[in-house]
Amino acid sequence: MMKPKELDTLLDSMNKGFETIQNGFDEYQKSCFTERSGEFFCLELNGEAGELANLEKKLWKGKIIAHEELADEAADVFIALCNYANARSINLSEAICKKLMRIEERRQESEKNNEVY
Repeated sequence: MMKPKELDTLLDSMNKGFETIQNGFDEYQKSCFTERSGEFFCLELNGEAGELANLEKKLWKGKIIAHEELADEAADVFIALCNYANARSINLSEAICKKLMRIEERRQESEKNNEVY
């Protein structure tokens, strides 16, 4: 199956930059903070995702939430994900690229069968 050029561009950028970002988080975490387990970072990730979800729920209910609050919580989720991946020796760039390829295969199969994916 042929990959769309947008996916090629995304995969290329993942391979060029994301590993550097993840490694930077690992170096910062190890040099400035107490060592934590994968379990800790998994719980932290879920807590941060829950905080972001609560803001979205408030938006859904019509409350005004500052964009900065959403950005702050999204950043917390990203940082916690990087810390979790590092604690578990997961190369996120590699894992995301593999996942995107599987998603694209399913998307193309759905498209071939005139299904919505």
